Amino acid sequence: MFVNRQPGFRFLLFLCPLLSGQAAPEVTHSFLATGSETAIIDAAGQTLWTYPGGSRDAWALPGGNVLIALSKSKEFPGGAVVEVTREKKRVFVFPGTQSEVNTVQPLENGRILLTEAGNHPRLLEVTRDGKIAVEVPLQAQTQNHHLQSRMARKLANGNYLVPQLLDRVVREYAPDGKIVWEVKTPDVPKESWPFTAVRVPSGHTLITCTHGAHVIEVDAAGKIVWQLVNADLPGAPLKDPCGAQRLPNGNTVIATYGNHGPGIKLIEVTPAKEVVWTYANDRKQSLHTVEILDTNGVALAGPAMK
Repeated sequence: MFVNRQPGFRFLLFLCPLLSGQAAPEVTHSFLATGSETAIIDAAGQTLWTYPGGSRDAWALPGGNVLIALSKSKEFPGGAVVEVTREKKRVFVFPGTQSEVNTVQPLENGRILLTEAGNHPRLLEVTRDGKIAVEVPLQAQTQNHHLQSRMARKLANGNYLVPQLLDRVVREYAPDGKIVWEVKTPDVPKESWPFTAVRVPSGHTLITCTHGAHVIEVDAAGKIVWQLVNADLPGAPLKDPCGAQRLPNGNTVIATYGNHGPGIKLIEVTPAKEVVWTYANDRKQSLHTVEILDTNGVALAGPAMK
């Protein structure tokens, strides 16, 4: 366990021997996290950078800037997408026009993907000058805007993968709005709302199931081929798993957003469900999503699968 004390802050980094009781090579990560604040944490647990205000989604961009989906606030009552420098200067702003903005993704064509929740839920691709280039209406319930959608992503085939929480379904939309694939999350446990959906290289889809406290991976037919539940892990650390990332080595990192107090906030498991790394702190802070930036000092190759 590594302990670092700063004024008003203590950081605890637990590695897998604390959970498994077995010796293992040390794994370290630096990462970008969203939640009550956007922060970049280094491998030693030092906070390198923060951006104030609640956030839903974020990406570390080449060159050092950070692209963030901001939660609604007095300044942005409908949420917003911003790109900021490490000096916290805004170089791009797209204010949400409805209830919330819950997704952001930088696209290879230079545009920015985002989702808006509200009476007319939609997915947008916007240009760097703020113009809407693509609009895809989302088929979702409208009684609860907050639980309409989360980590939508554009796929390599040009379609969009959208987790829809209260509808309990992950849908793949074509650019014309047609649903071309979907999978329901399990009925049990209750409230297994899909939050993150990641299309991994095998063609399977990795899905976190929030209040159901489990993570599943399904094949193209929607069959569960892998799942992770608290019974698989010492200490039952899965509390409202929200963000997730599949690493190039096949491991999965999960943000346990429901842990609002001291304790484990991130956990990494192998396909065999062995815990190889965790991040914990003693702050009253929840981590919404995560982007692992490097492993043992080596930057991850390619776009993050998150």
